[in-house]
This record gives sequence, C-alpha cells and structure tokens, in this order.
Amino acid sequence: MPKTKEKRPPDGWEAMSDATRREILTMLKHRPHTAGEIADQFELSGATVSHHLCVLRESGLALCERRAQTLIYSLNRAAFRALADELAFFLKK
Repeated sequence: MPKTKEKRPPDGWEAMSDATRREILTMLKHRPHTAGEIADQFELSGATVSHHLCVLRESGLALCERRAQTLIYSLNRAAFRALADELAFFLKK
C-alpha cells in the first residue's frame, strides 16, 4: 500500500509565492478588510479568492475574525517579523 503524504499547512514563504496573495497582503497592510471587500478588488471567482484567503490564514500571515456573518481579515505582523528574522539569517556574515 503506498504511503500518502500528510497534508501540512503552507508556510509563509509558500503563501507569499503567489502574486494575488501578495496583493491581498498589501491591502491588509493598510487596514483590515472584509472578505467581500477583498473579493471586490479581483476579477476572480469567490471560490478562488476564498482559497487565497485560506492559504494566508493557514500560513499565519493573515488573521481572521468573525463578526456576526462577516469575516474580517487583518495582517499578522508577528508572522512577518518571524519571516524577517529568517531572512536576516542569510544577510549575516
């Protein structure tokens, strides 16, 4: 019987590898946005935008808060600090 790969959540580097997700993160840098506000900025299906938001949430780069029926996304600055620390390792002599 073949072994199946266990699915692991994407890390921040994987999440940032996509241009659409980087655009979403840029939006969130300025202020929190609802899922609808984010979706309105793209000519993508709702399912595609939802997938991108899921990747950002699972990677820890975006936080999601539910207020009644509304999902509000914000940037997780602590996750970006951790990525910056990882990158700084390569800049040290």
